This record gives sequence, C-alpha cells and structure tokens, in this order.
Amino acid sequence: MSETEILHVENVSKYFGGLAAVNNCSLRIKKGSITGIIGPNGSGKTTLFNLIAGNIKSTKGSVIFNNENITNIPSYQLFSKGLLRTFQIAHEFTNLTVLENLMMVPSNQSGENLITALINPKLVEKEEVELKAKALDVIEFLNLKHLSNELAGNLSGGQKKLLELGRTMMVDAKLVLLDEVGAGVNRTLLKDLGTAILRLNKEKGYTFCMIEHDIEFISRMCDPVIVMSEGSVLFEGTCEEVKKNEKVIDSYLGRANLKNKDSN
Repeated sequence: MSETEILHVENVSKYFGGLAAVNNCSLRIKKGSITGIIGPNGSGKTTLFNLIAGNIKSTKGSVIFNNENITNIPSYQLFSKGLLRTFQIAHEFTNLTVLENLMMVPSNQSGENLITALINPKLVEKEEVELKAKALDVIEFLNLKHLSNELAGNLSGGQKKLLELGRTMMVDAKLVLLDEVGAGVNRTLLKDLGTAILRLNKEKGYTFCMIEHDIEFISRMCDPVIVMSEGSVLFEGTCEEVKKNEKVIDSYLGRANLKNKDSN
C-alpha cells in the first residue's frame, strides 16, 4: 500500500449461499480524493461498502486502511479509527435536536460513566462545553444554524443527509463512505450537500468514497469514478472516460439514456 493511498481492497468476495454479491473485487482509494462508485442495481456496491465498514464479514480477501489490515473488524472499532459510513436512509435520533444529535456522536464521553459523573462532575461539564462548541461549529459550517434546536425527526430528507455529514465531522473522520447521498434529496439541497462535501475535502482534507446514481452529481464531485458490475470492478477512470467506455455504456449507462443526459 503506497503512502498516497488510504484504502486498499484486495480480491474481496462475499457469498450469500451460492450467490457472489461481491466477487474478487479490488480497488484503491487515494488520500484526499473524492471517488465515485457507480453501477447497476445488484452490482455489489452497497455490499462492498458494508464489507469495508465492518457491517458484514467477507468470505475472502483483505481490506487495508491507513496501512492497517481491518478485514472483518466490526464497524464500532473502525469508527474510532476514522472510517465512517452513511446510509441511503439517514439514521438520526428523531427525538433529539440537531445540536443534541451531533453531541451524541463522540464515544467514550466521561458523562457515560456513572462513577466518573459522580466523582468528577467538573470533567463531565468541561467535556460537554467543548462538545457543544464543536457541534455549533459544525452546524455553522453546514449552514444549519437555523435548525440547531429543531428535532431531527422533523428535518427534510436533504437536511437529514447534511446532519449525517455533520456527524462525521464530530469525530474528524479520515475516510467517509457515502451511500447514495443524493437519494430523496431535492436539487437545491443536493447542491448544498455537494458544496459541503467539496469544502470538507479541500479545507479539512477529508477523503470520500460515494455510491451514487446521479451522473450529473458524480461528474461535479468525483475523480476517479469506479464502475462495478456483477460484484467486481468493470472500469475506472474520469467521469468523461466512463461515459465513453463501451463496456460501461452497454452494462449500465445505456446509449439512449446517456445521449439524453448529455443533451440536458
């Protein structure tokens, strides 16, 4: 694994019964990049994310993150290492405010330990003040200040995706896996989401890998783009190279569909 890479997936497979959802898949993610993963439904994209993020165990192969073998390490341990993923359907605490949702993210808070809370309340109070200040900074960064005291369950789909992005900022993530960040998000908020991701990438050095079906969004955000088909990598290149690749056109984009997108 080179110094420029943050993730190396090598010959990873996942079988469900006799079906290979991911089949000898290999890819590399460069530090500081925004890598897109596209492909038809059933091509193994989300299963691959689940394998990398420790949500499920692989049948074979290896996953190296920051020069550490993290193959089949559970997600809660990867969280503390700075590898996080978001989901197509946002996972928020609906009965907590936006601010409270963010403050809940960091693990091993002193206030979670009853003995520490009883014998050292000043430490707990100090941590809460620091957490609140950081959460308010995140809210400001994401332009969610007007919603800081709103219950997360009342947010729109796009606002919930912004909140999920904010949760990754509370732990200074090194690699964030975004699963269909544009799903259920209107065009205005999708633009805001894209701007926030680009800012995190350029200003704070976050590395992103995103699954997305919106080719226009992928074109704005990603370089390189990885195309998956039948559980493995079919092609990798720039978005323009992807659009011109015959195998990708035949297996996923479709000639008529691609022509319509280019004419819009």
